[in-house]
Amino acid sequence: MRGDASRPVTISVIAESAGVSIPTVSKVINRRAGVSADTRARVEAAIDQYGYRRPTSKARSRLMELVFPELASVWAVEIIRGVEQVARANQVRVLVSQFGLHDSESPGWLDEVPSHRPGCVIRVAQLSAAEREQLQTRGIPFVVFDPTAELPAGVPFVGATNWTGGQSAISHLVALGHHRIAMISGPESILFCRARLAGYRSALETARLPYDPDLVAHTQYLTREDGHAAARILLSRTPRPTAIFASNDLQALGVYQAAREAGLRIPDDLSVVGFDDLPIAAWADPPLTTVHQPLTEMAAAATEMALDLGRGIPATRTGLELATTLVVRDSTAPPLR
Repeated sequence: MRGDASRPVTISVIAESAGVSIPTVSKVINRRAGVSADTRARVEAAIDQYGYRRPTSKARSRLMELVFPELASVWAVEIIRGVEQVARANQVRVLVSQFGLHDSESPGWLDEVPSHRPGCVIRVAQLSAAEREQLQTRGIPFVVFDPTAELPAGVPFVGATNWTGGQSAISHLVALGHHRIAMISGPESILFCRARLAGYRSALETARLPYDPDLVAHTQYLTREDGHAAARILLSRTPRPTAIFASNDLQALGVYQAAREAGLRIPDDLSVVGFDDLPIAAWADPPLTTVHQPLTEMAAAATEMALDLGRGIPATRTGLELATTLVVRDSTAPPLR
């Protein structure tokens, strides 16, 4: 079968010939433990028989792949910046791909992986069970950036302290004298949205303020349009909230729009806090108080972790969460008496 173009020599061919599973062949090819001596010898014999060419670690280490669910927001730019900084320092090229979260049950972006054979992969937001299985089968290490759902134990990831960030935002508003504080949260299925909401509730409890479900609005997406629609509902409550905490900066800009439509001044009539600290937060009018999520630093840490895994260096920590900090600007002030 050596050189038979009708049946390309892949690890599935090797597995079939040796009478073993594809993951077992992957372990042998990548020189990992967990394979008996007899099985390893049988797989090695099939590799030699069919002329299968092992991917060299040197060649693989020069390329990594960064996969996004979408690339439309400034948020993606901050991540690419952090990945590129570390990759350039390590003389590694970065391939950026886009593949939506809703398509993850059919990981089509992985169909192209054999053609460029990255040394490692960073998947933003989520990595489905099907994707993890395919990457493991091919011996390609991976890291999940800012996961949107709980991951199985042992899956490497980098995130942020979302709960602490939510708590710090509300503690700041409470310290200013606000007692009726609303929140715009994202989809309840998203892990970091739940964490930020939990931080909101914890800060209210610490301040001995009641939690009012009518002051929490859940949106389908984390966009300015969704923030605008949610803020209009919250500002119609009686009595209306004196402050709104949004789950991200884009939603907070939607709050700005709704407040102005209602004839409210920020921060005189309504204080607003966002989350992420994207460049647009400082450019807003007035500049937005927001929770700084260190996206660039998170991306750099994820890249270092992924490159180490690609070189066969085991991760010292499976999960890493970088600290968030509150950046106080001009969109928050004590409520009018």
